[in-house]
This record gives sequence, structure tokens and C-alpha cells, in this order.
Amino acid sequence: MRRIRPIGYDDRLSVVDHLDELRSRLVICAVAFVAAWALTAWQNDLVLEIVNKPLPDTAGGKQIEPITLGPAEAFYTTLTNAAYAALLISLPVILYQLYAFVLPAFSPTERRVATPLLLLVPLLFVGGVVFCYFVVLTPALDFLLNFNADEFNTQVRARDYYSFVTLLMLAMGIGFQIPVGVLAACKLGVTSAEKLRRSRRYAIVAIVVLASLLPTLDPITLILESIPLYLLFELSILMAAAWGRPVGEVTEEPAPEGSS
Repeated sequence: MRRIRPIGYDDRLSVVDHLDELRSRLVICAVAFVAAWALTAWQNDLVLEIVNKPLPDTAGGKQIEPITLGPAEAFYTTLTNAAYAALLISLPVILYQLYAFVLPAFSPTERRVATPLLLLVPLLFVGGVVFCYFVVLTPALDFLLNFNADEFNTQVRARDYYSFVTLLMLAMGIGFQIPVGVLAACKLGVTSAEKLRRSRRYAIVAIVVLASLLPTLDPITLILESIPLYLLFELSILMAAAWGRPVGEVTEEPAPEGSS
């Protein structure tokens, strides 16, 4: 594998050079993921303990344990959860390689706009996942598993539970990208902070619709998901007012007097 060298905006590379760089960065991402997967597979009991923690207790005070319905389901479910955890662990390396491959294509002006937005993406995603795990999952599961409990003998299947948790946390991580989308739209001149302030009512409706499209539609989860999304929208307005001026307006500002 050829050593990756720093690439500038003015460098001119052939298609072969780009493909060679892409291959090298994909190999680094794969190695980071496989190493993290080996670690999480080794510590799979800790991974499963963390994922199972939001499950409520039974009437006897014992935590609900997911069940498997096939001879191989426990094996595949364990490896799948280890892979999800490995992806989260290796995410910084993967994102760095992605940014290092994409950023040289941006001009210096575009890079000043893109770099803060790209740095916000992983921070907001992790924030959404953490919020979902500590705030949303426990009350949502408690409501869903105890709903009409007198009429049903509710059992939690491992495969369905882990898919539910993964999709919900992924959706919350993506939903937390609202500030990135708003700032990008403002930088491109599509909207402005003033227009966003006048559109609050429409934003509330859109946020509730967005929250309803997430994996669960119970009222508890809907409220817990809608509130932070709306707060992120308000934060986006403040960020747009401070840093959301279109790129053309920023670059066309006159230089201060006395500057060369």
C-alpha cells in the first residue's frame, strides 16, 4: 500500500492517483473497523450488558432478558452487536479518512465553510446517540413493554430488540444534524436566520412529523424526541445569525483600512 501524502487544492492528480489514494484510505478504515470488531467481540458480554441496560425490570424485580428463537440466533446477534459497537469506536478514524479525501477538492474559501460543518457532524451524531440511550430508550421501553400488559405475555426477542435500539439511536443521531443542515442552507443563501424565525410554526409541524417517522410512534417517545429536535432548531437559528452569512457576502467584505 502506497504511503498517503498530504494533497493540496492546487495539486493535480490523475484518476489512477485518486483511486490509489481512495484504496489506501479504505484499507485504513477496514483495518480500524476489524481491530475494533475484534475488541468488541472479545468483550461482547460488556457490549450486550450496555445495550440491555435500558430494559425495564419484571414484576419480580429482575431485569428482562432478551430471548432467542433459533440455534444460531445468539451467535449472529452477538456478532452483529459487536459490529455496531466497533463501528462507533472506529468512527473517528473513518471520518478522518473521509474528510482527508474530500477536503482537498475544496477551495480555501469553501474549506473555511465546510470544515466547521464537517466537524459538527460526528459531535452531533454522538450527542444524538447518547441522548437516545440515556433519555429516550428507558421510558420508551417501559411504556411499550407495559402497554396493555394484562392482555399480553410480552417477550423480548433479542434480534428485534437490538434492531429497534440500533435504528432508534441511528435515527436520533441523524436527527441531531439539524444545525448542520440549517447552517449549510444559510451559507448557500437558501435561507436566513430571519426567515427561520418567521417559520417556527412550520418547523414545529415538520419536527413532529420527523419524530413520528422514527422507529417508534408511542406518545412518550414522540415527545422525548420532538423536544430536543426543536431545541436544536432554535440553536440553529442562533448559529445562523452569528455564523450563517452566505459565502459571497463574507468573501466580498472590504478589507480593514491599513491592511495590505
